Amino acid sequence: MNIKSTLRDNNLAPKKRFGQNFLVQRQMVEAILNRAAPEADDTILELGVGLGAMTIPLAARVKGVIGLEIDSGLVRWHEEEGDLPANVSLRHEDLLESDFRQLAAECGGRLRIIANLPYSISNPLLFKLLDCHEVVDYAVLMLQKEVAERISAPPATREYGVLSVLLGSCALMEPLLKIGPENFHPRPKVDSMVVRIKFNPPSAEIKALPAYSLKILKMLVKAAFGKRRKTLLNALTGAGGRDKSAVRLILHKAGISEQRRPDQLTIREYIKLAGCFSAPKA
Repeated sequence: MNIKSTLRDNNLAPKKRFGQNFLVQRQMVEAILNRAAPEADDTILELGVGLGAMTIPLAARVKGVIGLEIDSGLVRWHEEEGDLPANVSLRHEDLLESDFRQLAAECGGRLRIIANLPYSISNPLLFKLLDCHEVVDYAVLMLQKEVAERISAPPATREYGVLSVLLGSCALMEPLLKIGPENFHPRPKVDSMVVRIKFNPPSAEIKALPAYSLKILKMLVKAAFGKRRKTLLNALTGAGGRDKSAVRLILHKAGISEQRRPDQLTIREYIKLAGCFSAPKA
């Protein structure tokens, strides 16, 4: 399939409001799928079917594909062409509004996701995955290279932030493939990176914190990095309704200096701090 001519001949011009960038190199699609390495008995959730450049070769490798596509024109085109394999279930849905837990049930209990994402929805999707991480096995995502670097950034770097901590608390990130702008139509102005985010069961450390929750960790980390230039004591004052004296006691209990900055804490320290923050107020 020639992506550019198919779009042109069927009046399917890429829509800016959807942030569409279509993969045009078949060999790059195969390279992505080779690194994603789905298993033959998997049912894969594909986010953003587009013209099916990924969908069709993916369907040949797995048991089934549930494909979500927000663009009604593309959904209608696929229905008229009848080009998708029988093991593909195409659905006209906004992935950010989809019920991932219900989809997980359809896919056998846990989601295995492959997606060529519009850059504009990367962060909302990542937070959505965090909110239902217990039903996600892995997600292989096409991200802007800077976003991919940010989610796997170590402490004490400029890139280290909210998503670095939250994803790092429950998942492992693995860069799979760097992809240049020439592989897309229209060409983006940035490089892309395909990453695998593998969600893990709670660690023994987390299980040992009965009061810990990802919800508390999210609140804590957002408060801290919202004032990343301040000390932890000042950044966290007011978080969870705690005043400065309460925050000082919590930091002391966690064994963390109140003078440290938010970007200096490791993920393990944030998890420990969240456990202390989650304890009932004195």
